Amino acid sequence: MRIIVSGTGHLGSWLAKELRRDNTVAVYDRVGERLTVLEDLTVLSGPSGIAGFEPQLFINAVTLASTITAFEEWAPHLPGGCMICDVASIKAGLPEYYRESPFRSVSVHPMFGPTFATMDSLREENAVIITESDPEGAAFFRQFFTRLGLTIFEHSFEEHDRMMAFSLTLPFIASLIFAGCAETDAIPGTTFKRHMAIAKGLMSEDDSLLAEILFNDHSITQIEKAASRLTFLKHVIEGKDREELFLFFGKVRGNIP
Repeated sequence: MRIIVSGTGHLGSWLAKELRRDNTVAVYDRVGERLTVLEDLTVLSGPSGIAGFEPQLFINAVTLASTITAFEEWAPHLPGGCMICDVASIKAGLPEYYRESPFRSVSVHPMFGPTFATMDSLREENAVIITESDPEGAAFFRQFFTRLGLTIFEHSFEEHDRMMAFSLTLPFIASLIFAGCAETDAIPGTTFKRHMAIAKGLMSEDDSLLAEILFNDHSITQIEKAASRLTFLKHVIEGKDREELFLFFGKVRGNIP
């Protein structure tokens, strides 16, 4: 298949490298320096530079804030039979865009990144394929993710974003609160070191990506739930209620696989 990957940040460049094993891949990025590390790939100068390439699949791997703008920029230059694809962490606004688009579409979410995942061995990682996707596009990514050994989940746009509020927002805010309260002169124990390593990894991510996750329409529900748990713990600790605290520990252990 002839594929264009637009946006060669962490995920886009990884996709381009993996997809070129079985496909013909061209790449584009507004930041030209990113393209210098992508060897053996056709580099496009922009949407008008695709003449002769005739892409069958266009993968939009830019930030969520720029995703629809990028689709609109490329759309006049894509052949009618081309399928368009996003890999956004949050899907807000995309269902509406796809419904109005003249192109078939597929939406996926590889749920891993270079900060914490071992990109050469992804057999413990997950990916989501949106159920509203074009069947041919969904089949293509199902085969691609299966080859990589990923566990595949299939959810609607709405189900995906609701789940991401728990799967991404909740861990993000936990790390942000920890790091926001951390003192630079603390004497780190083992647990502190592990939490700090996670926080450092999180804060090495692009600010736009972090904002996309936190601005999910469903994030507030998880933040309110976290705030409620903190209020409860504060009450228990202030009262030194050992019995209530032990009951809470039991509930927490029940939530851990």
